[in-house]
This record gives sequence, C-alpha cells and structure tokens, in this order.
Amino acid sequence: MKPLIAMSIFLALTACEQATQRVDGMAREGAKGVVTEAIATRFPQVPKELITPFTNCVIDNADATEVRVFAKSAIIGVDDTTVATIRSVLSRPETVQCLSRSSFGASGIPM
Repeated sequence: MKPLIAMSIFLALTACEQATQRVDGMAREGAKGVVTEAIATRFPQVPKELITPFTNCVIDNADATEVRVFAKSAIIGVDDTTVATIRSVLSRPETVQCLSRSSFGASGIPM
C-alpha cells in the first residue's frame, strides 16, 4: 500500500511540475510582445535589428515575479515599472552574456 501511495504522490508532483512549466512558458511567450514594445519605445539606444535578441534575453533571464510584471503590462500598458524591470534584468551578468552571444550572431558586432 505504501509503495502505491508513494507512486501516486510522485506522479501528482510530476504532473504539477509539468503544468507549472507549461504555464510559465505561456506567460513568457505572452510577455514577449510587451518587452519588445518597451525596448523599441523606451530604449532608443538598442538598434532595431537587436530588439528581438534583447527581448529573448530579457524573457529568458526574467524570474516568475518579473514575468508577472510583464503580463500586467500587457493589460495596462508599458509604464515605468515595466521599464525598471527590464533594466533590472538587463543588468544581470547572465543577461549580458546572452546579449553578447545573441547580438554577435545577429549583427556581427560584439556588444
């Protein structure tokens, strides 16, 4: 009986983790439009051809709380909180490394 209970708990937790990953992926995909808009309109120093790599690196390195900020911005519009959140993600070493790899491939110019 105990192995059956343990297996049931394991399967339930696995299903929960898969559902969480799917929801996170959908939220990140939905947030891309907001981040793209914010980078295009609020970060004029980013060349047009690098907006997509910047967006992808921000989304990939944002935590769940930051993704929620972006999701909220999709409803109410880009505001100072959105911009501050993007700046925070952009300042992380992992994001800088992502941008270096992505922008070099996109433009041939290292960042």
